Parts: sequence; C-alpha cells; structure tokens
Amino acid sequence: MSRPKVVIVLPALTEQETIGKVINEIPRQALEQKGYDVSVLVIDGASTDKTGQIAQDEGAQVIIEPRKGKGRAMKTAFEQAKADFVFMLDADYTYPATYIPDMLHILEQGCSVVTGSRLKGKREKGAMSPLHMVGNRLLTLMANILYRKRTSDLCTGYWGFRGEIIPHLRLLPDGFNFEAQLFAQIARKRYTTAEIPINYRRRATPAKLSPLKDGLKIAWTLITGRF
Repeated sequence: MSRPKVVIVLPALTEQETIGKVINEIPRQALEQKGYDVSVLVIDGASTDKTGQIAQDEGAQVIIEPRKGKGRAMKTAFEQAKADFVFMLDADYTYPATYIPDMLHILEQGCSVVTGSRLKGKREKGAMSPLHMVGNRLLTLMANILYRKRTSDLCTGYWGFRGEIIPHLRLLPDGFNFEAQLFAQIARKRYTTAEIPINYRRRATPAKLSPLKDGLKIAWTLITGRF
C-alpha cells in the first residue's frame, strides 16, 4: 500500500538568502515518521541569483518558470503537484513551515482548504506596514461581504489543500491577486475551509509588491470573480 503524498510548493523569485532556511524548516522527518511521502517543489521564476541551485542542494525539485508572476508559478505547480495534500508558502522565510503538521491534521479530517492567518496570530515588529495592514483588512472585509465566506486574512501566502480539489481550480496566470482568485473559486465551489493563527516574520529582503497598485488588482479580482 502506497503512502499518502504531501507536496510543499515554494514559489520563489530571487530568494537565495532565504530559500535554504525555508526548506530546512519544513518538518519533513516528523511528517515521514507519521507515514507520509514528503517532497518539496520550488517554482523558480527565472531568478537572477542562486535560488534554484540552493534549493536543489537542499533536496528540492526545481522547475524554472520563465513567465513572471506568482499566479503563473502556482498554475505550473498545480499542474505538477500530484499529491494527496498540497501546501503553499512563500520562499521569503516570513511564514514558519512548522505549522504544516497542524494544517495537515485539519485536512485529514476532511476539510478541503486550510490557511494560516497572520491577523489572528502574532506579527514581528515591522512585518506588516500600517498601509499593508489597513489594506488587507479592507480587502478581507470586502471578500467576506461579496462571497459570504468567512476569512480573517485574504492575502495570506500560506495555504493547504486536499489534493482532489487542485484540478478543479481554474486559475489565471496573474500576479499578487492570486490569493484573491483562490478565495473566489473556493467560495463559489463551496469547499469547506478552516484557518489557524500563525506567527509572521519580518521579511529580510525588500518586498516585491506595491500596496496600492496590487490592492486595486485584488479588489477588481474579487468584484469580477463574484459578478
């Protein structure tokens, strides 16, 4: 009898300073002792540094995705990640990988999707700017009203999925509105969801998003996805 498979997906773009730390923090041995076959899949968005090489050295499978955007990276990942459970977290070491077993336990109980909520957990000083915090809360409120689906952190980059729902998520290869696309589809398809509080670290390298520009894209994605 084959062991259930867990794939941890790390979309990465020029993250040589942190990719190794993220991979090493994944509680792989603990998951394997519980009977899981665990693999790490890094989708490298054509990084200009040694991100891909470091990931390979740490035992991850690396796929180069030359087309830009987190949405494109995750679309590629979802096409490749054939597993019973799939997790996604950013490669910038802001999301502790140590929460994966807790999220996996919820998925094992039959929940389709689980997310890590930064707003329910603790945040390091400087991890989220005041503008980022306000924007996220407004977008989250907007999502809750439009879709009548409760979430506390729409823009989190920490997700876990039961593998059988992955083929049913039809995602557009766009940028930082990827999480809004996910939320909209999950709400429309009425998948069961849960969230856990997580601690959120301050990013060690410069952020790649523009709060105002990307916030407007996320809002537009929520509106068009609903109507």
